[in-house]
Amino acid sequence: MENTAPQPSKRALIIGVPISAVDMESCVDAIFRDFDKNKGKYICVSNVHTTVMAHDDPEYFKVQAESFLSVPDGKPLSVVGRKQFPEMDRVTGPDLMRRIFEESKTRELRHYFYGNSRENLDKLIETLKSDYPWLNICGYEPSVFRDMSEQEETQLAERINETNPDFVWVALGAPRQELFCHRLEGRINGLMVGVGGAFNVLAGIVPEAPMWMQKLSLEWFYRFLQEPRRLFKRYLVTNTKFMWYQITKSKVKTKAKR
Repeated sequence: MENTAPQPSKRALIIGVPISAVDMESCVDAIFRDFDKNKGKYICVSNVHTTVMAHDDPEYFKVQAESFLSVPDGKPLSVVGRKQFPEMDRVTGPDLMRRIFEESKTRELRHYFYGNSRENLDKLIETLKSDYPWLNICGYEPSVFRDMSEQEETQLAERINETNPDFVWVALGAPRQELFCHRLEGRINGLMVGVGGAFNVLAGIVPEAPMWMQKLSLEWFYRFLQEPRRLFKRYLVTNTKFMWYQITKSKVKTKAKR
C-alpha cells in the first residue's frame, strides 16, 4: 500500500530525538487532514523512556524519527519541547484513544485492537462496548508474547486487513510495538498507534494517576508505586539519563552561542 501523505514537519529536538510539536487538537487535525493517505503509517506515543532509548539506539531512533507522528505522552517532553514550540502539550495514549473514540460518533471509523493478554483484551473490549456503544470494533487479537516470524507477521497483517480497519491500536509495550509498526508500515492498511499500557487503563485494570500528579510531572512516580519491582530499574536508569542528556546538550548549545 503506497502512502504519499506528507508527514507533519514541526518536531522539537529533545535530547536530539525529534518529537512532534503538537497538542491534542493539532494532533487530531493532522490525523484527519488527509486521513485516507495517512492509513498504513504509524504513530508513536513517546515518553522519557522511549526518548532515551531512541537516543541510545540508532535503529529505534529511526523508528521514532520516521513515524507519521511521535506525540509527547510524557509531561517532561512537552515541558522541554515548549521552549522550542510554545503550543506543544501532552498527548497521552489513553487520552488520544478517548478523543478518537469520541470522533467516531460522527465519523465512520473502524477500530482494530492488537496486543495484551487475552484476559485483559477481553476486558478492554467489554468496557469499550459499554463506555462507547457507538464504537465500531471490527476485530481484536491478543499478543503471542514472543517474536513472530516474518510469515506470522504477514499472516497477522492479512487478518487485520480483512477487517478493513481505519485505526489499528497496538499494545505490545515499548520498544516492541514501535518496531512492529515500523516493520508493517504500508502493509497494514489502518493507521497504527502504539499505545502500550493504555489498553489496561481504559479497561479499568490499571488506575490513572490523579490529575494533580500528572500536572506536576509525577505520573511516573504514581506508576512506580503501582509496580515498584518492575519499574525501579527503568525509572532509575532512564530518568537519570534523560536529565543528564538534557543538561549536557543544553551546555553544548550554550557554548555554541558564545
